[in-house]
Amino acid sequence: MQTPIIDFKPDSDSSTPLYLQLANKLANGIHSGLWQPDEALPSERLLSESLDISRVTARKAIDMLCERGLLNRKHGSGTYITPKLEQPLSRLTNFSEELRQRGFVPGSQWLSRETGVAAPEEILSLGLSPHTVVSRLKRLRTADNVVMAIESSTIPALYLPNPKLVTDSLYGYLESNSFAPTRALQHIRAVNATPEQAKLAGIKQGAAMLFITRVGYLPNGTAIELTHSYCRSDYYDFVAELFR
Repeated sequence: MQTPIIDFKPDSDSSTPLYLQLANKLANGIHSGLWQPDEALPSERLLSESLDISRVTARKAIDMLCERGLLNRKHGSGTYITPKLEQPLSRLTNFSEELRQRGFVPGSQWLSRETGVAAPEEILSLGLSPHTVVSRLKRLRTADNVVMAIESSTIPALYLPNPKLVTDSLYGYLESNSFAPTRALQHIRAVNATPEQAKLAGIKQGAAMLFITRVGYLPNGTAIELTHSYCRSDYYDFVAELFR
């Protein structure tokens, strides 16, 4: 670590609680790249002794950063910087592909898989006729058993007559049936987690999330996929490379 630990020392004359000062200083260090992903944070004991604070204060600061997803504890090993999933904006990939490429183990927890008549937004986004039947899939997307996103996808029943046929990767199923999207349009905006989303994602109500709407298209221009994803902002970075 390049910055001396003493630089994280809280100001005892400040009205702000010591643990909150320390948490903010550590968070700034994490965001500035002071520690690398999966690098160990200095221990509670080392922080306590070096900064002349109690271990209770150090522990409360670390607990706060764990709750925010910036740190994760590994039993018997220590506390580590949580790696972020960087997703490029210029390439169409699915969730499982991105995770495997970056060394994570992807996973899913199904919340629902059902068919129904297309709703107005689905009709508009997918260019469907009224009363068209669609398949809907909703699940939690995980990386190394940590919830990364809440994902809801709609596929016309013409391409997916039974949503329970998808047991793992939706794109994998579509590709195996020659229906894989080859391009997509994405819209990304910031939102705050609702009580339901917070419970599903294991975060606090009102926490920042990234809301992504994606429409995927076949080579002939037919819209085949509408996906809404609520991603944890403490785990996701979207990267765009720009040229002039």
